[in-house]
Amino acid sequence: MEFANKEYFFLLLLIIPYIIWYVMYRKKSEPTLRMGDTFAFRYAPKSWKVRLMPLQPLLRIMAFVLLVTALARPQTQNSWKNKSVEGIDIMLAMDVSTSMLAEDLKPNRIEAAKQVAAEFISGRPNDNIGLTIFAGEAFTQCPMTTDHTSLLNLLQNVRTDIAARGLIQDGTAIGMGLANAVSRLKSSKAKSKVVILLTDGSNNMGDLSPMTSAEIARSLGIRVYTIGVGTNKVAPYPMPVGGGVQYVNIPVEIDTKTLSDIASATEGDFYRATNTAELHRIYKEIDQLEKSKLNVTRFSKKYDAYQPFAIAAALLLLLEMLLRVTLFRRIP
Repeated sequence: MEFANKEYFFLLLLIIPYIIWYVMYRKKSEPTLRMGDTFAFRYAPKSWKVRLMPLQPLLRIMAFVLLVTALARPQTQNSWKNKSVEGIDIMLAMDVSTSMLAEDLKPNRIEAAKQVAAEFISGRPNDNIGLTIFAGEAFTQCPMTTDHTSLLNLLQNVRTDIAARGLIQDGTAIGMGLANAVSRLKSSKAKSKVVILLTDGSNNMGDLSPMTSAEIARSLGIRVYTIGVGTNKVAPYPMPVGGGVQYVNIPVEIDTKTLSDIASATEGDFYRATNTAELHRIYKEIDQLEKSKLNVTRFSKKYDAYQPFAIAAALLLLLEMLLRVTLFRRIP
């Protein structure tokens, strides 16, 4: 928090003479009872009202401090900021075909992939990261951004039912998914441009072959890290049957050769993840990528925050006035 009118804090110096006045002269103006001898009252205990008498000036001082703080116009510390940070440009290309519901990774392939990707994003706050999803077709779920909160929200909204509901064609268009991610990186000025492509199948859809997309990526200086997820033989898959779910074993058919060739052509690496732990390890290894400088501009609006201080000061003054005419009322 910052203050627009800091000079008003000099008014707090007035508290010092007020305290001196209260201590030295206040008691002289209070009514007294003349007595011949006060020895009998020497050890008389003070009532709780007498002990609470200093509460009045304390409430006034607190109210004065709050009023001065309100006059100083406290504001939220938001403004334009240009700064250079260390980071790279990364596009995540994630397979969302219906086969990603297989449960050889826990709780299933798509949720495991989302969870590990979210941890990867959270661990790289200075990177420009975007998200492409693909099944039989591909589209950008989130363009590259340093606003990772929005990116994580969009990542959590990724579902495999977009293909099941017919919103896009089901299948595995690896070439199209890679091409979509590459198109988002082609104008990047970062020294390091990376695509992390995750799939559980073989290319069987799309107008572009995976190797054509890989050649385009190589020509633009984009490295591609490919990840094949799934066990080596069969995987349990939840099949809807008569309003319920029946599990069937489906074969795992990952085109490891094509994924390896894509990585080799772009100077990346190919990984196999047969369980969630291996997927975590793979993302940690990719996390060791080099970094380059990015210029980031952030903007947010300023808001005055004096209202709570003014309200609190008014309440304290009202409390002091109420106590003065009730509990601490004096009869001269």
